Amino acid sequence: MAAAALIRRLPHTCTVHLIESAEIGIVGVGEATLPHLRSFIALLGIDEATFMQATNATYKLGIEFHDFGTIGSRYLHPFGSFGTQLGGVPFHQYWLRMRSSGSGGELWDYSIANLMADARRFAPPASDTNSMLSTYSYAYQFDATRFAPFLRDYAQKRGVRRTEGRVIEVLRESQTGDVSGLHLESGERVEGDLFVDCSGFRALLIGETLQSEWQDWSHWLPCDRAVAMPCASPSGPIEPFTRAVAMKAGWRWRIPLSHRVGNGYVYSSAHTPGDDAATALVSAVEGEPLAEPRVLRFRAGRRTHSWHRNVVAIGLASGFLEPLESTSIYLAQGAIEQLIALFPIDGRIADADRAEFNRLVDYEYDRIRDFLILHYHATSRDDSPFWNEMRTMKVPDSLHEKMELFRAAGRIARYTQGLFLEPSWLAVFIGQGVVPRAWDSRVDSLGEEALGLALRRLRQQMKEAAAELPDHADFLKRHGRPATETGE
Repeated sequence: MAAAALIRRLPHTCTVHLIESAEIGIVGVGEATLPHLRSFIALLGIDEATFMQATNATYKLGIEFHDFGTIGSRYLHPFGSFGTQLGGVPFHQYWLRMRSSGSGGELWDYSIANLMADARRFAPPASDTNSMLSTYSYAYQFDATRFAPFLRDYAQKRGVRRTEGRVIEVLRESQTGDVSGLHLESGERVEGDLFVDCSGFRALLIGETLQSEWQDWSHWLPCDRAVAMPCASPSGPIEPFTRAVAMKAGWRWRIPLSHRVGNGYVYSSAHTPGDDAATALVSAVEGEPLAEPRVLRFRAGRRTHSWHRNVVAIGLASGFLEPLESTSIYLAQGAIEQLIALFPIDGRIADADRAEFNRLVDYEYDRIRDFLILHYHATSRDDSPFWNEMRTMKVPDSLHEKMELFRAAGRIARYTQGLFLEPSWLAVFIGQGVVPRAWDSRVDSLGEEALGLALRRLRQQMKEAAAELPDHADFLKRHGRPATETGE
């Protein structure tokens, strides 16, 4: 991703030398994404259908959570808004008022993305902003092991030099301490001015060499293992969403691709043995297993400085947050975009640019961290030691303040930048049983009968609009399925 974006956006400013080894495999379980990846694909000038066919992608309208707030509960975190704002007051405030009288329906009845997901329907959002079919977005579910080679080929065709090999020594300037070059196993020495560390959890440059400090967040996010396994696609419709199911020591993902289903169990090794986690995953998959379960080890946290000296860490070398909300590729994409925006001028790295990059990266990680903790903490589950600990733990002050703000009168902090805006927080709060004690007093200016009628009409209009959209599988056959599978 970094090589492709740099050569696309800055071919006049830098030369890009990509070093990677076929002996080091692709993690390959980052199969679910957020809508922001669409802008990255468009930025590279890649046709969406071409990308989808190359990666066996499907469309994604959100993430469906099972058993998080209580056992038996279910809700969708949709990529889109709820209802329509009126008089500068968020829609959910009107819904909260009607909910108190036992009317108003479910919050999810006012989300086009949710209605589409329930009916397994899909079409791109309408371009007319006055249409309720413009109030949602979408992402992709794809095969990450195909995405990386796809981008590598893209980058090489546009001038990126690629060297196959392993780094055996990192060379440094004696006076500044900057990285000056890389010594490869083949004997080749690669020099450069700026180094982008995409070496994963090893963090060869930013961690092993420059010793950039790691902030450990495992006391808030204790899941430190995942067991992953693909399976054959079962019969039935292809779901246009990712599924997350709470387990006794973590949660399980299900990601439907056009050619198979990705499955995994993210768990805390302090709360369940690895063998038990693998057994639980195998028993839960809905199709024939296509490989043996494999275990991934990780720890939640981030670097204090993701840009240190002349090394920029991107992806797992920079930090890790479990894929509960499909944020890993987004974090890599965001860092790449900031690097391009703050790229050194005339080869000189400015302290101010480096500091701004780190501020923005930290902002994203910290916000996402709080959002993930919310999924674990906002629960009434006490049926296992894991969930009981998550329910009763002390959360970061920044999250505690957000929860208290919402509990008081349904208010959600409004942001102008970063990930997970008001609808996302609303979905998880309501979906996991965090219900405000009151609502915005401005909604009381409307009569209850008139407000109830307006909400009933809106629910019906949304239901009818979603019902007219194509079936997800049918749309996929026409626009995103590989040609060999459609017979074209």
